[in-house]
Amino acid sequence: MGKRWFNRLLPFGLPLLLLIAWQLLTTTGWIAGNILPTPAEVVRALIRLLGTGELVENIAVSTSRALSGFAIGGGLGFLLGVVNGISQLSEKISDSSIQMIRNIPHLSLIPLVIVWFGIGEEAKLFLVSLGVFFPIYLNTFHGIRSVDRGLVEMGKVYGLGRLALYAHIILPGALPSILVGIRYALGIMWLTLIVAETVAADAGIGYMAMNAREFMQMDVIVLSILLYALLGKLSDSIAKLLEKRWLRWNPVLSRK
Repeated sequence: MGKRWFNRLLPFGLPLLLLIAWQLLTTTGWIAGNILPTPAEVVRALIRLLGTGELVENIAVSTSRALSGFAIGGGLGFLLGVVNGISQLSEKISDSSIQMIRNIPHLSLIPLVIVWFGIGEEAKLFLVSLGVFFPIYLNTFHGIRSVDRGLVEMGKVYGLGRLALYAHIILPGALPSILVGIRYALGIMWLTLIVAETVAADAGIGYMAMNAREFMQMDVIVLSILLYALLGKLSDSIAKLLEKRWLRWNPVLSRK
């Protein structure tokens, strides 16, 4: 019982130590207040923004942008990964072009995207969608191509049709790789959104940070950074929970 609780609390050890170090360095004067505010000042900024409703509104806007872009880019990446993983003809037609586009840093397209879409929601959705597309596509494609062909042949011997093979053997076999792609894409999702919102936005966490910079509100800037970190951690935790639930049959995960 004690060991189980220790294992649950262990991941919080390093963040707690960092918080203590932050408090000591800022309150003793080792780090000036105009460079990094104290944790108490950040908490006060949190309470103040919650009271005005500004924080909840900006979190809702950023979350909506992130999830919408993830749904669009992730959905397209998954579908194309499945098609190319199954069909060699489709792979020959499209994979080379996808790989060339993948090697272009998607954030370098921001000036072009602003010309195309302006500074509205379309630009941010395009960037987030493009960022999450490639890791999900690659991992879906790799997962399907890595399925044990012996299992596929066994399914055919037992009389499974094409749809049943995909539903019961190919997609479940590719699922571990697909979920890895999803976790990686979630990180890129928030990274892309941070940059997109600080370049051109009129709402969202990034806009809140840039607006605070104009008035040298360091507490709000640090709060914005922490919010991105917490939202990223929450997304990753949800993905890990789904991984454990959907991959109960995996002997590696069952031992965790």
